[in-house]
Parts: sequence; C-alpha cells; structure tokens
Amino acid sequence: MSKVLLHVLGTAQDAGLPQPNCFCANCLQAMDDPAYARQAAALAIVLPEEKSWHLIDATPDIKTQMIALQRQFGLEGRRMESIFLTHAHLGHYPGLLFLGREAMNTRHIPIFTGERMKQFLETEAPWRQLIELGNIEVNALSDGHAQQLNDRVKVTPVDVPHRNEFSETFGFWIEGPHKKALYIPDIDKWEDWHIDIADACHEADMCLLDGTFFSKHDLAGIGRDFREIPHPLMSDTMTRLAALTDVCDIYFTHLNHGNPVIPKNSDARRELEARGFHIAEDRMTFEL
Repeated sequence: MSKVLLHVLGTAQDAGLPQPNCFCANCLQAMDDPAYARQAAALAIVLPEEKSWHLIDATPDIKTQMIALQRQFGLEGRRMESIFLTHAHLGHYPGLLFLGREAMNTRHIPIFTGERMKQFLETEAPWRQLIELGNIEVNALSDGHAQQLNDRVKVTPVDVPHRNEFSETFGFWIEGPHKKALYIPDIDKWEDWHIDIADACHEADMCLLDGTFFSKHDLAGIGRDFREIPHPLMSDTMTRLAALTDVCDIYFTHLNHGNPVIPKNSDARRELEARGFHIAEDRMTFEL
C-alpha cells in the first residue's frame, strides 16, 4: 500500500519568525541563524508514490514552502492538487495570490473552505480575480462533512471558535489508512468549542494544536496584550490534556515569535517535554 505522509511546512504564527520590525531575542537569533527561523503554520498531505500533494493553508511563505517540499519529495514541477483553508487571517490564505497570473498562473486549482470564506474570496479584490481568471475554483465545506482525497485519505473540517471577522474558522481531521491526525492551529478557547478537546485527543493518534502563547507574559516585553489575540495558553492546554500524552502524540504549532518554548534549551521547553508534550518543527513528516 502506498504511503500517506503528513508534512509540516511551517509552525509559526502568521508573520513567522523572525517577525517584521521585531528585535526580540527569538527574532534576533532567527535573523542571524536561518535554521532557527520558522515559517507560517501550514501542512501538506503528500502521496509520494502518486507524485501528488495537497496543501492546508496558503501562507505568505508559500513560495519557499513549496520549493522545500518539492525538492524533498521529488515533486519538482508538481503543483498542489488542492488547497484547504482554515480561515481568513494573515498567515493562512494570502499565498493564494501566488496562484495568479503574476506567478504560477494555475488552472482551476480546487480550494476548499467554509461558506463565509468562499463568499469573501468570490466578492473581494484581489481574490475574486483568481476565480474570474480560472486560476482557482472555490468549494464550500461544512462542519463534519468529509472531503475524500482518494480511497486512502480524507479531510474533515470541524468548526472552531475564533475571531471570525471575514470567515468562519476550521480545524481539520486528516485520516490516512493507519492513523488519524487533528490539526487546530487557531482557536480562542477550548472551553468554547462544541467538542471536548480531551475527547478529540482520545480519538486521534496525533494532534497539532494551537501553541501561539505559552503564558500571558509572552508579549509583555513587546507591548502587546495577549487578550487582543485570544488563543488558549499552552500551559493551560497541558494541564487540560495531562492524562492523554500516553494516548495521543500532542504537538504544539502556530508559535508566536516571542514564545519561550522556541529555544530548545529554555526552561519552558524542558517543562513541556518533561510533561510528555512536543513542539512541532518545520519539515517534520509523519506517516498516516
């Protein structure tokens, strides 16, 4: 049976690491050391024997993410078969512009997203030009209704509460022939979700969850208030899921540039790993 791979293209919050106009310790190190940098959070579902792949979120880093993926898996010249979008925030959909005539000039790439975001792409410039020129075809997803990629892999959207200024927000179940993964890079609060995250972890073999902030102090040094950008704190998520690390492999992704877990020798990283949790890294690959 041919493999189904889940490949991590990026693990940073929307603006990446380093973040523009920031000179915090993490950003400074990323400026000096490209291996320390992180790109905006995204995944790829790779079918290596079929020489095909599907993208989850089109980030501002799509160009370099595509190059790295294509070269790693021998997919040079192979465009994505489809794109699934979580929501309309900076790190998750601007990469669609690279599908337009100024760049790849794709033909009818299927885009799967929520009904509100479908309407947003259809009516607002410059996104509607991609549709008018036939670069993309936008398809509406609904909560809990699976999209079958082939007979071995399916993607199921799940609605999650988030700051929905322009669209709804989805997480995705990604199910291969052997394992099932849950991807939720953005959510406001676990307690506001209609599903208990602990129950979801019981169902999953692995989870990639919102790890934007470790604690409410992450942004204190750069003059931002985390309450303006609601996300569950990693420290709280670990307490909530403490009993499940033997049941499910739990990774944190979508890391804010100031997050103290980014340095591998930090106290926050050591605490997280001692508790049985993991940090997702750019270019990690899992078999599903």
